[in-house]
Amino acid sequence: MRNRELSSPMAVLPYASPFVFLTLFLAVHVAHSQSFIGVNYGQVADNLPPPAATAKLLQSTSIQKVRLYGSDPAIIKALGNTGIGIVIGASNGDIPALASDPNFAKSWINSNVIPFYPASKIILITVGNEVLTFGERSLMDQLLPAIQNIQNALNDASLGGKIKVSTVHAMAVLQQSEPPSTGSFDPSTSDLMKGLLGFLNATGSPFTINPYPYFAYRGDPRPETLAFCLFQPNGGRFDPNTKINYMNMFDAQLDAVRSALNSMGFKNVEIMVAETGWPYKGDPNEVGASVENAKAYNGNLIAHLRSMVGTPLMPGKSVDTYLFALYDEDLKPGAGSERAFGLYKTDLTMTYDVGLSKTRQDSSMPKTPVNPAPTPVNPTPTPANPSPGSKKAVWCVPKAGLVLSLIHWLAMLLMP
Repeated sequence: MRNRELSSPMAVLPYASPFVFLTLFLAVHVAHSQSFIGVNYGQVADNLPPPAATAKLLQSTSIQKVRLYGSDPAIIKALGNTGIGIVIGASNGDIPALASDPNFAKSWINSNVIPFYPASKIILITVGNEVLTFGERSLMDQLLPAIQNIQNALNDASLGGKIKVSTVHAMAVLQQSEPPSTGSFDPSTSDLMKGLLGFLNATGSPFTINPYPYFAYRGDPRPETLAFCLFQPNGGRFDPNTKINYMNMFDAQLDAVRSALNSMGFKNVEIMVAETGWPYKGDPNEVGASVENAKAYNGNLIAHLRSMVGTPLMPGKSVDTYLFALYDEDLKPGAGSERAFGLYKTDLTMTYDVGLSKTRQDSSMPKTPVNPAPTPVNPTPTPANPSPGSKKAVWCVPKAGLVLSLIHWLAMLLMP
């Protein structure tokens, strides 16, 4: 979140068939193969458990990737030989030196990557956080050169292609996001965005984004908006251009990003969700911040990802998604919710159970079904107001065939 350091579904089938068993196999495979589920590990706190304890906790879950906001050597080392993918970050403050001095970039790689790789499975380096939205123009101008120098340093260390390089964006990087088909980037930074996307396309690196349906709901706190944000039954929101009736905010936000990328000619650049989450408590004026809602959002999101249904514009696959966050960060400034996103407490117990534990993945999942197919289209759009702050709202269950629908349901039923 901003570097603010911030009935049986089988009843519909008249008989068993090889198709059914194939679908069943795929669902079981999906339930056990969850490399698309990651978590953010922030450190703006003075009560975090030792890195070794955190590494052991992560190994007891289905989380297979961790995103760090920096490059803490103790954490990177503790995650060594676990097989857990690691995202490390260079701060906004590092960008000027990285951009102006290739030797600084080499030194950064020599200090933060070389001593740990490949035992510690570093998979991505993020250079800066939400720079194009909240950075000064001079910092924006230095972002791509900084990224290129990090890439060159990786190439010099024979790690080019093995470790990707990108930067993280807020949803506010979009000027237009509703309906999703009209997604477009802010024209004031289009020259910088085109350069960044050209780099990502050439290197096969992801476009990383921070979608937060919670902030969209906070800006439009109606019951139907809450249901839309929590993957719960709702009337949907209709995109008149694609004739898709979106059933959840997460899909709508990602497809707005997909549309923006496509409109600039970068259809092959993959999307990664660097952060998404829901606070389990907040200040009295923070609507929607509750354990019930946090559990519903994260639990239903995880089920949605495990289904491999994807989004209407990106069907049949799950975007790599990093949940925010592993622990609360008690030293974060701002509203009370800023310190209440942790999936786990610092004593290593669950804040609430969304089925991430390998031994208890289906013990306490949200009971609200995540619909495997869109509701019948009613071409009456429901307006969605932009959320305040950095999380620009867009206004779910995607348009998918019977195979994907069955996979979705079976994955939820068969999670270990």
